[in-house]
Amino acid sequence: YVQGQSPEPRVREYFYYIDHQGQLFLDDTKVKNFVTCFKDQAFLVFFFSRLRSNQTGRYQDGFPFLSPCGRERNFLRCDDRPVVFSHLLPGDPELLSYCGGGERLAVAFQPEALFVHPLSGRLYHPCPEQAGGVGLVRSALAMELSPAFLPQEGGRRPTHFEWRGRKHRLSNRLSERFPGPETQ
Repeated sequence: YVQGQSPEPRVREYFYYIDHQGQLFLDDTKVKNFVTCFKDQAFLVFFFSRLRSNQTGRYQDGFPFLSPCGRERNFLRCDDRPVVFSHLLPGDPELLSYCGGGERLAVAFQPEALFVHPLSGRLYHPCPEQAGGVGLVRSALAMELSPAFLPQEGGRRPTHFEWRGRKHRLSNRLSERFPGPETQ
């Protein structure tokens, strides 16, 4: 691919990458760090609010997600998941914010729906279905939440999450979204 290529009249295609910290880059950016990622909240909200599965027949294997914008096709690949939760916003309800969008890109925090992957140890939470249904919780936020996990007696896998004075039994319903018997 070539950034900005025009495979047909009046259509442009761009290619992006999102890392496990929730930072968005042009895919061909050589050095990917905070300095080179997109930070404009209006752009990020626009981009991620349109995110969906790539069903175009173009670049589906390498870029499984698409954020269409008029005649522009913005293809996205990701380190893990296209939605990365980075902040827990206070309020009633508490919100998990993702991909740099603040309150404009957020879902209600569901403590019982948190899922710790047994192999990777990564933490996941539900996200909008059109964006894949499962979002990764950024490492820094996962570390903040980790003391609230209560392990099963004699086991290492957490069964409960104690939050705001309430003990939540983990449903592990997100395990169905990961292939393999080790997640069940």
